[in-house]
Formats: sequence, structure tokens, C-alpha cells
Amino acid sequence: MQELVNTLNNFIWSPALIYLCLGAGLFFSVITRFVQIRHFREMWRLLLSGKSSKQGISSFQALAVSLSGRVGTGNIAGVAAAIGFGGPGAVFWMWVVAFFGAATAYIESTNAQIYKEESDGVYRGGPAYYIEKAMGQKWYAWIFAIATIIACGALLPTVQSNSIGEAVVMVFGSGDYIDTAFGELALTKVYTAVFIVLILGFIIFGGVKRIAHFTQVVVPFMALAYIIIACTIIALHFDRLPSVIALIFSDAFSPMAGVGAAIGWGVKRGVYSNEAGQGTGPHAAAAAEVEHPAQQGLVQSFSVYIDTLFVCSATAFMIIITQSYNVQLEGQANFIVQNIAGDIAANSPAFTQIAVESVLEGFGKPFIALALFFFAFTTILAYYFIAENNVAYIRRTVKIPGLIFALKMLIMVAVFYGTIKAADVAWGMGDVGVGIMAWLNIIGILIIFFMSKPAIKALRDYERQQKDNVEVYTFDPKKLGIKNATFWENRINKNAP
Repeated sequence: MQELVNTLNNFIWSPALIYLCLGAGLFFSVITRFVQIRHFREMWRLLLSGKSSKQGISSFQALAVSLSGRVGTGNIAGVAAAIGFGGPGAVFWMWVVAFFGAATAYIESTNAQIYKEESDGVYRGGPAYYIEKAMGQKWYAWIFAIATIIACGALLPTVQSNSIGEAVVMVFGSGDYIDTAFGELALTKVYTAVFIVLILGFIIFGGVKRIAHFTQVVVPFMALAYIIIACTIIALHFDRLPSVIALIFSDAFSPMAGVGAAIGWGVKRGVYSNEAGQGTGPHAAAAAEVEHPAQQGLVQSFSVYIDTLFVCSATAFMIIITQSYNVQLEGQANFIVQNIAGDIAANSPAFTQIAVESVLEGFGKPFIALALFFFAFTTILAYYFIAENNVAYIRRTVKIPGLIFALKMLIMVAVFYGTIKAADVAWGMGDVGVGIMAWLNIIGILIIFFMSKPAIKALRDYERQQKDNVEVYTFDPKKLGIKNATFWENRINKNAP
């Protein structure tokens, strides 16, 4: 399994995908005239002013659902892996991909809003919907939908649940071992897996609204608590902060692990963490109730900042400032830098737990385990939400009974499997899922841009209404030359005098 996963990753995460992610972000930043900077204040206003409806969730709830997918294992274990295999300079490239990725997030999320549909009393949308309607290529949309169901229903949840299991073992130990069909398993992981699956089942059988309500409370609270702890640790080592920042920048351009490793791991873990361009964020964006599609695009763009520039940076500074990391090239035994025990896996939350524990003895390991549980668990819920959207997309054409129930069982099995298996296998499976979705989605939004530029037209229309100081924003796709935006066409017709 490990060899198969590694082979797939080497193919999917070739330098081509790394440069595609960076290049698309740079391209959309230039085309939108750096929307992520120009409309920063508007992002805040929209975030705090949105309202929900019977069909849709509020902008804040959509942000929370999206953040629950973004703020997860990637922020704790993913940052550790980027540093462990790419060196401290990988953090700089995570910042770069986040900054440019914010523009990509605007494009894909605005597309999702423009081409969303109302189905079964809720709003649904995402890449499959806008690929079909804007590109006119239903076969390509189907490929994305199936790939996303597999990625979010089976591959990506294993990473999140695995990190919860690893973090719990760091706190309580592995306990006794038992022989099973999966091999020899630690009882601590088995108990953890059962606990996670039971809670997951309760929430996902409750529907999208329950997911939104759960995440809007948990995600902001845990992210704030996590950042406060990080700031405390940084403050206690404030004298080291200038040298840490200098190390990140110097290692970015003359990296100890090599340029390819620094950029590759920085971009890979950056995309995994903030998900810009991956195609997951647009599903939550489409579910929001807004007056104009560009509004949710701006809110989703802001979520990339929260994820990478705040939460990922907090993790990176904690790890580096306390020197709780090793650096080695992937697949090699020798260390370039060794500050802690050599048997501690970089593909785990251990670096972060050791960093907090070194300052707050007796508190670090359980706190990171708790934070990771909530971050990772809400990410699993977001994955289910995304996979369900794509099942709903397929059911528009093919009415296969029991698909949603099968999806619920699939993700519960994946979560159990991920919790009890080794970290390298789980992370490898997750990277395969992220890579496939990123390839399909980024190519899709680039083609859509060159065909009709719907997100750019929406942005210009929104900016025009801003200048006119309108009290209520409206969106008329036909007036802008945007075709197949049936939801917004119906809304305009319904409100017409």
C-alpha cells in the first residue's frame, strides 16, 4: 500500500502541479488587480453582516464550514511535515501560495455562487456544477464529482482521523496491542476510532444545517485558543523571533533541504492546508445566502488568510522558536538538522505537541490533542458535506437509491481505518486526493476564465454597485453576458415588477 501511494504521489505531485498552483494564483491575482488586498476591508464587513435563510446558510456559517475544511490537520501536522522535509524555508512558500491562492479562492468560490442550484430545499454547488454550466462539459464535471467523492469520502478523512489517533497516543500511550485483520493495533487507537465514528455518525445523519451550526461554534473558538497559546509561547521567546523570521526567509532561497524540497513541501502542504484551488471551498461558498456572488467570493478569499497566515504561521513559529523539529530529506535516514529524537515522525502532530510541552509542561500534549480533535473532526464533517454535494450532483442525472447512505458508511469506515493505520500511509492517501482535485479544478477554472470570465464580470459588477452606494446589491447574469446562471436568473425574474 505504501509503495502504491508513494508512486501515485510522485506522479500527481510532480513539479507541474506545484507550478500550476503558484502560477494560477499569480495569474488570478494580476487579473483581479490583487482583489485579496484591495477588498480586505470589505471582506470583514461581509463576514459580519450576512444572514441565513431556509435554503442557505449565512456568509459566516459558510466561512465556518469552509474553515472547518481548511483549519485541520494540515495546520498542525502538515506544517510540521513541511518543516521536517522541506526545512524552515518551506514556511515562506506556504505564505506565498496562501497570498496568491486567496485570489484563486475568490475565483472558484464566486463561480460556485454564480452557478449554484436549489435542491431538496438547500443550496448546492461547486466545481462539478460550474464546470458543467460554464464549460459545457458534463463528462469533465462527472470526473470531478466522482474524484471528489472518492477523495473526500475515502482518502482525505484518513489523514484527519490518523492525526487524532497519533495525538491521543502521545498523551495516553499506545496501551495494549491486539491482533486483528488489519494487523497488530494499539487499543488506544481502537478506542479513539470507535469514539470518533460514533460522534461523526450522530452529526452527519443530522444534515447540513447541523454541520453548519456545529462548526460555526467550534472552529472560531478553537482557532482563537490555539493562536493565544501560540502567541504566549512566542512572547516567552520573543528575543528569538527576529532570528526565526530571518531563518525562514534565508532558508527559502538557499534551503538546507534543497530548492525543490522547500518549494515542493511548502506548496504541497500550503494547498493541503488552505485548499485554495483544490475545489473544496466552493462547495461551502455555494451554500451561502448572499445578495451578490462576489460577496461570498471575497469572504472565502479571506478564509485563506485565516488558515495560513494566522493558524499555520502560529504552528510554524512555535515549532521553530522552541527548536522542536528535525529536518531530513524524505526517504533518507540522515538528518540535516536534528533537535529532537530521530524516531519522532514529521508526518504527525508530534513536533507541535513537543513545542507546546517544552514551554507549558503537562499542558502541551493534551491541549494539542484536544485542538487537533476539534480541528480534524470538523474537517471530516466538511469533507462529508463536500462529498454529499457531489453525490447530489450525480443524482440530478442518475437516480441511484441509497447513495447518500452508502457515502455516510464509506466515510465512517475511512475514519476508522485512518485512525488505526500508520501516519505515512494516511498522509499519502490524503495527498493523492488533494492532488487529483487540484489538477481537475485549477484546469477547469482557467478554461472557464478564458471562455467567459464569469467571476471577473461579477467582480466588476459588484465594484460598480459599490461606487453607486446601493443599499441592496443585485446580480443579473444575463445583463452581464453570463449564461446558464439559472438560480440568479430566476431570482431576478421573481423580483421583477
